[in-house]
Amino acid sequence: MKNPPFEITQAMLTDAAEISELVGRLSAEKLSSGPILRRTNRIRTIQGTLAIEQNSLSVEQVTAVLNGRHVIAPPRDIAEVQNAFAVYESLARLDPYSVASLLDAHGRMMRGLMEEAGQFRSGAVGVADSAGNILHMGTLPRYVPESVERLLQWVRDSELPMVIKSSVFHYEFELIHPFADGNGRMGRLWHTRLLAEWNPLFAWLPVESIIHKRQRAYYDAINASNCAGASTVFIEFMLSAIKAALLEASGLQARPLGRNAQNAALRRQFVLDYLKENERIRNADLCDGLGVSPATASRILRELCEDGTLERVRDGKFRVYRLAKQA
Repeated sequence: MKNPPFEITQAMLTDAAEISELVGRLSAEKLSSGPILRRTNRIRTIQGTLAIEQNSLSVEQVTAVLNGRHVIAPPRDIAEVQNAFAVYESLARLDPYSVASLLDAHGRMMRGLMEEAGQFRSGAVGVADSAGNILHMGTLPRYVPESVERLLQWVRDSELPMVIKSSVFHYEFELIHPFADGNGRMGRLWHTRLLAEWNPLFAWLPVESIIHKRQRAYYDAINASNCAGASTVFIEFMLSAIKAALLEASGLQARPLGRNAQNAALRRQFVLDYLKENERIRNADLCDGLGVSPATASRILRELCEDGTLERVRDGKFRVYRLAKQA
């Protein structure tokens, strides 16, 4: 595939350089190592990307849904949250350059929400503004599979920095509009997947939340690029959003994670999430995961034993904890 139309501007080069510097700094600080921070960012990602598509759930409601609590909300909105969370949780297993993987992700993202989940659209489609004016027509259905495959091949083979070519992909994907529904959330998902191919911390960086905060500018950038016939304006917008997400994350990382762990519900949720993947938990696991002192970790584990959540067992000469049989 020939290069999609866009220009490399000085603004792009400046932002790309700053993004690389921030990524290096955050990688060194291991942004993605704290389970509570990971889950918080994942929830913000889900809420942000779905709110752009008119999903009504707040961050608090998304959190409640994912914790298995009852939420009074439209069933479709709840299903969208559950589907999106499942797909984002499998992000590392998605092949970023595979059409089959893209279709599989769409099938799970839109399961129970549309008939053509996991399939490219079979009919023509036009993208309209709020007044009903057609902004552009999507690629004709018979050309959609080939167009998507060529776009993914271009991203794979291009020597441009991933932060730029993933933004190009995002715009061109929306231009093709390959699905009958779910194109926006899939474009943002795949943009994240491509960035995570460059550096895994992007799997946990809530860029989608920043896009939601700048939703009007997001659509304005798409429309401006449509009018120009090139994705330059959109790439510049996305680089600024990615940089903003990294700067925000730097601020979060600078604060002691222990403060985020003071809430008893969060502490308990961390332990339960950890024990879903591990049979036992140690004092040191809480120190690493919550950013607390050994004394605080011991107190947390003791309190969870006292309320019947955990029981203490021996592992050689060490004390470890597991879920109590009645928990």
